Amino acid sequence: MSSNGKLMEMLTGYAASHQHPFNIFVHMIGIPTIMLGVLIPLTWMGTEIGGVTVNLAHLAMIGFFLFYLTLDRLFAIVFVVFALLITQLAGYIGALPLGTSGTIAAVAFFGGYAAQFIGHAVEKSMPVLIKHPVQANLAAPFFTVVEMFKILGLRDSLFHEVQEQIEQRQAQET
Repeated sequence: MSSNGKLMEMLTGYAASHQHPFNIFVHMIGIPTIMLGVLIPLTWMGTEIGGVTVNLAHLAMIGFFLFYLTLDRLFAIVFVVFALLITQLAGYIGALPLGTSGTIAAVAFFGGYAAQFIGHAVEKSMPVLIKHPVQANLAAPFFTVVEMFKILGLRDSLFHEVQEQIEQRQAQET
């Protein structure tokens, strides 16, 4: 993997704003919660294809998976398993009465974002969402998977390289 690759650039940019353990912790909870909040309403719009119900939540997660495949195959495969579980939960909640599922979706969405801002306040860093809203929302679920690998001590050489690049950037800025 090249230090100049798209994956390394994204990881370095994201990790630079996510160094504090509390911020990482709230992101690990907040990002899946936001995903759930977005996916619930997407489960309301679907159709049957060959006896299988396909909704916009499924299509969105397939789109994310295909994008993540361009970054890293292993992370993408782990993401799709994680995404299918959240999409399944969203489907169960989305099947509840509209008032109930809509309320759960709104609380999950706004609560997840509130957690992100609290985490960044503790870290004293500006959320990537403010600088690059589209990129942040496309990349955040991917980084949840990446962070799980880091927590589990997997692919340590990748994370060592990311940290080295962050330190180099910080040295150049001072």
